[in-house]
Amino acid sequence: MKKFMSFLKDEDGQGMVEYALIIGAIAVVAVVILIAMRTKISAMFQKTNTAMDQVLE
Repeated sequence: MKKFMSFLKDEDGQGMVEYALIIGAIAVVAVVILIAMRTKISAMFQKTNTAMDQVLE
């Protein structure tokens, strides 16, 4: 019973879980921002593509 109670009180892996949750939250926010800005990002790449085509002609 003592081993079980000490296992429940063990907090060695707690920091890693917290970091994983933070990284997951950052990833979700980044995806939401990219989805929200997809038209502007697409326009930027299209403008760059057009400029590169003009330079290469």
